[in-house]
Amino acid sequence: MEVILLERVEKLGQMGEIVTVKDGFARNFLLPQKKALRATETNKAAFEADRARLEAENLERRKDAEAVASKMAGLKVIMIRAAGESGQLYGSVSSRDIADAVTEAGVAISRAQVVLDRAIKTLGLHDVVIRLHPEVSETVVVNIARSADEAETQFNTGSAVTASDADVEVVEEEVVEELFEDEAPEEAVEEVAAAADETEEEVEA
Repeated sequence: MEVILLERVEKLGQMGEIVTVKDGFARNFLLPQKKALRATETNKAAFEADRARLEAENLERRKDAEAVASKMAGLKVIMIRAAGESGQLYGSVSSRDIADAVTEAGVAISRAQVVLDRAIKTLGLHDVVIRLHPEVSETVVVNIARSADEAETQFNTGSAVTASDADVEVVEEEVVEELFEDEAPEEAVEEVAAAADETEEEVEA
């Protein structure tokens, strides 16, 4: 089907271009969302007669979107979620969840503006694109963690904190405590030094 684009459509074309698309894509997406018109002679003439107004309105919307994008630049949001030892979430984070988090952070957006192929199901830092206008997008960092402390660690390290990481630290502490259970660390060091001196004396003898 041939259609006239009423706005820029990624990987398809700019406003005013006449492009050929699959019928299903046109009927299910472009036409109902008013992103395009069927490229009939009547619609072509109507578009050309109204082109100046449409372009002016698009320019105004783009300016508004750019203003919002400037406020969103560098934005990072934290989302606290329950997760298993491997970092797998008990549930998932959807585009609606992200839209709510960004809005709570001070920039009002809708679920439809969040570009997310699939729900997020793991802990960590996730770059998510927010499309504010067909020609204006901004990326926000979504930090999904089990607690505020873990979120801060993830910001600092750039990687997810899993339960296994915490377990390793606990085990290391327990091993150290077991080794020095009956003596202070200083005493243990003195014993090692004394043993080394004895060995050295034996060698010299």
